[in-house]
Amino acid sequence: MDLDQAGGDAIMSGTLYGVGVGPGDPDLLTLKAVKVIAAAAVVAYPAAEGMESLARAIAAPHIPAGKTEIAIVTPMVPGKFPANDVYDDYAKEIAAHLSAGNDVAILCEGDPFLYGSFMYLFLRLAGDHPTQVVPGVSSLAACAAVAGAPLVSRNQVLTVIPGPLDEADLEARLLNSEAAAIMKVGRHLPKVRAVIEKLGRLDRAQYVERATMDEQVVLPLAEAPDTAPYFSMILVRSPEDVETFGEQA
Repeated sequence: MDLDQAGGDAIMSGTLYGVGVGPGDPDLLTLKAVKVIAAAAVVAYPAAEGMESLARAIAAPHIPAGKTEIAIVTPMVPGKFPANDVYDDYAKEIAAHLSAGNDVAILCEGDPFLYGSFMYLFLRLAGDHPTQVVPGVSSLAACAAVAGAPLVSRNQVLTVIPGPLDEADLEARLLNSEAAAIMKVGRHLPKVRAVIEKLGRLDRAQYVERATMDEQVVLPLAEAPDTAPYFSMILVRSPEDVETFGEQA
């Protein structure tokens, strides 16, 4: 804890919370997430430059009026993320609130430690302030649920693959995967689909867009559009059928 002895008063550092707000449905916030958001004096959240914060929109029904809010505005430009100077500046602003004894809840889509932007602030602040991570329902769980597609079973291994990988690397990783979740698809959808088709798994791949949100889309990958939002995922299995698992010894 940090103590400020000026004037003889001891001020305990506030706690930094990384709060997973789930994939999109406000009802999927955990009870702990709702309690932390309600109690924290400061609520911060990522916001892509020129856009509203999705994390805040998800949590909006659970944010009481009167909170101090910090929009962590970051450029979403290929090759410029994470923006270290941006996170340095916001870390200083958040640290000032923590040093004043205020708890700060940083909202993060899905789970804070699964491709979550919270990790960049965690690395800058956790060494100097009490920190707790509140896990959230991840996009992996949400996409599997809405698609009705079990991710793995028995001793299968799940591979999580970022869509921006180049074609050769993507193919190599999928070739040796029993089950895979390809995240951050976006503009990479045509490339990813071409690789999956080349490997003969197109009929075993599903496309999920904005899982659990009002705009949710679930389609066989073969029927998916050529363009996709950042919040989209492809689930693909090896040729082994799920239906045969229960028949195995």
